[in-house]
Amino acid sequence: MELEYHPHLVPNIFLFADRRCYPDWKIQKATIDFHDLTFVVDGRAEYYINGKKYAVEAGDLIYVPGGSVREAHTFKDFPMHAYPFNFFWAEPHNEVLLPFGVVTKKAITKEILCYIREFNQVWMSKQPFYMIQARALFELILHRLLSGLHRRSAMPVDLRIKKLTSFISDHYSEAITINDLAERFNLHPVYLGKLFKLNTGSTYKEYLHRIRINNAEMLLSAGDFTVTEAAERCGFSDISYFSKVFKELKGYPPSAAKNANK
Repeated sequence: MELEYHPHLVPNIFLFADRRCYPDWKIQKATIDFHDLTFVVDGRAEYYINGKKYAVEAGDLIYVPGGSVREAHTFKDFPMHAYPFNFFWAEPHNEVLLPFGVVTKKAITKEILCYIREFNQVWMSKQPFYMIQARALFELILHRLLSGLHRRSAMPVDLRIKKLTSFISDHYSEAITINDLAERFNLHPVYLGKLFKLNTGSTYKEYLHRIRINNAEMLLSAGDFTVTEAAERCGFSDISYFSKVFKELKGYPPSAAKNANK
């Protein structure tokens, strides 16, 4: 999922409403420069996005990214009740799109609805620091939506690989080869390598490097370890190789992670 590679996204919400539409409610045709994420909880409406018609009803999620031409109307006999969130991503990330279609059917779970109602209370009460709490709740809503999308699209992970990755998390600093793991889990090394790549999208070596480097980065960021100490604690005996792998994965040398804490 492309959004995973944008860990610094910050949503700035400028409009939220408990929108209980009157019978002749409509949105006039216009091009928007913000992201519109609307949760429909009752009634019906029709949206026209870039000239294409979409029918929406209770349970649907509407996503209209910036740059889209948007218009909408509800139905007199079934006026829509919805919760729209209009927001910008903090610069320079506003062009990043959420991985949703214009309409996602049956996207609203009880958990998400509870978060929306809590958001509504926070937004309306405007207590001190309410924007921090509101942003946190909105990010929880996004997390639930994205996690659900990932679960639906991802292949179920083989139980053996779940056990193996759990073992790696506990023993990543040790000198463990794929042959060692194959013997431990009673699998042929070649078969295990293929099974691991199929379930994780990475080779065993790539996965182990990522776990080691992420932990090394945390040690360095804490400021209590030198680069050499962090490398050794995370399973690297060759400091030059550690630095090379670190920079390949993070885009900056380990010394930058160390210095960032000063």
